[in-house]
Amino acid sequence: MANHDDSAPDLRILGDRITLQPSGFVEPPKGSTFEGPGREEPLMKNMARFRSEPLQFLREVSLYVSGTGWRAYDDFIGQPIFYPGYTEHIKTQVMSATLLQTKISLLADARVAVEEKEGLLNKDDKDFPMKRAQRSAVLVQSLQEVAENLTDNMICKFESKRFIRGAYYTVTQLLLRAYHQGIHVSSEEVLRLRAVAEEAARKKQSIIFLPCHRSHVDYMSLQLLCYRLGLSLPNIVAGDNLNIPLLGSFLQHAGAMFIRRSFGDDQLYSTLVQAYIDVLLQGGYNLECFIEGGRSRTGKLLPPKFGILSFVLDSLLSGRVEDAIICPVSTQYDKVIETEGYVTELLGVPKKKENLADFLSGGSSVLSLRLGRVDVRFHEPWSLRGFIDEQITRLSKVPSAINIDWRDTKNTVVRQKLLRTLGYKVLADINDVSVVMPTALIGTVLLTLRGRGVGRTELIRRVEWLTARVRAKGGRVAHFGNTPLSDVVDRGLEVLGKDLVGVVTGLAEPTYYAVDRFQLSFYRNMTIHLFISEALLAAALYTRVKRGGGPSIQDIPYRDLHDQVLFLSSLFRGEFIYSGEGLAVNLERTLAGLEADNVIHIERGEEGNITKVGLSDAERAAGRENYDFYCFLIWPFIESSWLAAVSLMGLSPPLGQPDDIWIQVSKAQESAQLLGKTLYHQGDLSYFEAVNKETIKNSYQRFEEEGIIQIIKSKDTKVPPRLRLAPDWRPARDDVTGNLIASGRLWDFTEKIASSRREGKNRRDGATVGARVVKLTDELGQKLFEDAVNKADAKGAAPPRLSREDARSLGRAVAEKKKRRTLENRAHL
Repeated sequence: MANHDDSAPDLRILGDRITLQPSGFVEPPKGSTFEGPGREEPLMKNMARFRSEPLQFLREVSLYVSGTGWRAYDDFIGQPIFYPGYTEHIKTQVMSATLLQTKISLLADARVAVEEKEGLLNKDDKDFPMKRAQRSAVLVQSLQEVAENLTDNMICKFESKRFIRGAYYTVTQLLLRAYHQGIHVSSEEVLRLRAVAEEAARKKQSIIFLPCHRSHVDYMSLQLLCYRLGLSLPNIVAGDNLNIPLLGSFLQHAGAMFIRRSFGDDQLYSTLVQAYIDVLLQGGYNLECFIEGGRSRTGKLLPPKFGILSFVLDSLLSGRVEDAIICPVSTQYDKVIETEGYVTELLGVPKKKENLADFLSGGSSVLSLRLGRVDVRFHEPWSLRGFIDEQITRLSKVPSAINIDWRDTKNTVVRQKLLRTLGYKVLADINDVSVVMPTALIGTVLLTLRGRGVGRTELIRRVEWLTARVRAKGGRVAHFGNTPLSDVVDRGLEVLGKDLVGVVTGLAEPTYYAVDRFQLSFYRNMTIHLFISEALLAAALYTRVKRGGGPSIQDIPYRDLHDQVLFLSSLFRGEFIYSGEGLAVNLERTLAGLEADNVIHIERGEEGNITKVGLSDAERAAGRENYDFYCFLIWPFIESSWLAAVSLMGLSPPLGQPDDIWIQVSKAQESAQLLGKTLYHQGDLSYFEAVNKETIKNSYQRFEEEGIIQIIKSKDTKVPPRLRLAPDWRPARDDVTGNLIASGRLWDFTEKIASSRREGKNRRDGATVGARVVKLTDELGQKLFEDAVNKADAKGAAPPRLSREDARSLGRAVAEKKKRRTLENRAHL
């Protein structure tokens, strides 16, 4: 892996100046005290406030209003925006798009045909052709008006430079109140991006920014950077839940384009969105959409959402657009404003409707917090056309289990494969350039050490070790100039605050401990992508380490290690982003790396092949601290998957209950979360993070992909998704008592997950799913069945049985999933 210690310096943005920020922090010589002009400064200084400096405040405001110097935003790279008539120009292009007009005509013709069939239009009427044409014209006009209204509500309205200057000033003020250390960007990346932007502007090509999404601040940070660095502002894809009075208009004029969260079967709307995307890409206007869809509430990247990407891909595959430039973007924070709210949601409290107004209306109590800084990193941009051509060529050369022409880009299977590959490539690129913040380093260390707390000396030592490991893995650590590491740690602790990290004073040395592990796990999850291979291997090795005894007893045969790593990596396929090189290459590299770090020892046969793997003597002598680090990273996720699997046992129909009862998905997941909270407080779960709503949801989704559970989504949008345990996965019941029998596929599957769980209560004897736990999950499951039947008529309840149409849909879905698993040719559970 490349080492980023020699990477280019950051840009330091201080009000109206941009200067270079030296890369990396360098510890001063021992015994010296570092002071001087090179010491870290705030990256963006707070602007003058009216109460304290009224004249300076008025001067700054006048500079923005008048557009003095760079504030004028006249000389930016990209297509013309912010001129009177821009909105009308875009709207005219969208409404006149051939794609949209053709769809309107087809919809009108389809409606006329329905009216003919229903007898509303009399074919025997001598004036029938004229009346039919008149009716068609009326329908076309009506659809035109609907489309025009939808377009006006949707499109971004870059109209006024005076407005955007004022918006930039206002938003910068708000951002600086919260993130008092400003924004960091890489000078190398910015210069590269500007060069790409100049070439794209010359060719009239769009740059599509694809950032990760952790906070509402994401909207602001990229727009501020583009404005300040002289790049054309992108049109930002935003949910129409933000299009509310006053706020919606402000966002639309600042760059937001509002899109519905769900299109349903609205053909006009989906075609309208496609036409708008076409217009933007044909005109070379920049675009921004969040690859994960919604905000990540867990700290790590979410699986990609393919909505807008599918429209972009269609624009190119159809030939309506020649090319576009993809630019993955990573935005990292010392502290995310919304994490406290995320914890509430993840613990099962109903989510409030998202809107930026709640964030902005938090007032000075939120915006005056000292939340550290924001780091934005731009991956090297690349051609989407080049990516498509490369993938088609590669797929055409690889033997496939199904007979398909990979060059036929109209084929749905081909498009889905390209779309999925595109989404995961962008996520991998984001991970590749992400910066690890001091708060993430501290949070990770605190949650990967045994014991109640850690002394200051040990905390700094482990942060230093983790920093070295991040860099050795090719990751990046936030730059802090020549600031001593101890000061960086103090800064991170200050930003995290006493609500997350407590300190016990009056001891031999200050001792720190995690106050809110659940919230702190958000910051730990910001580093896990770098070490996922090591974590999976450590968890696989733990199946033997947990047995205790001498070192030879704890060694694991290579074949067993390989099989458990394969199982775990497949289990967490929806949670983590893996290298595309395959398990064999990743496992070999990971083993070599851990051996070089003296964490493990490897026994090889006469031909040099690996036969056994175990902990090294040096690692044992060091108290397994490095090995444990990797285990602690993955254990909460293993616990969550184990919990989800245990909860499925309760979905086996009770004796006397029909086996065609379907349970509402959300109710089943809420029941699993309730089970998890109970098991945590009774000591059966080691990590409260295991009851995380998102990880349980991801586990259920993974189980569905493997056919362990079946989920049906009705065409009736009022009927929520329902599930049942697949018949061949249902545990058997005792014919007399009705109790679940501890055997079968689901039991064995749950035990296989449990073999890598952290040792704890009732686990030394191998009873990972004790009789008490089974009884508890069965009781919760029986309540789900009773509620499904007895409350079927309640408002918002899901029918307990499938309609004929839903049953047919289920059959098709099961067959499609089998076909997809064959197509993907991946390891299965």
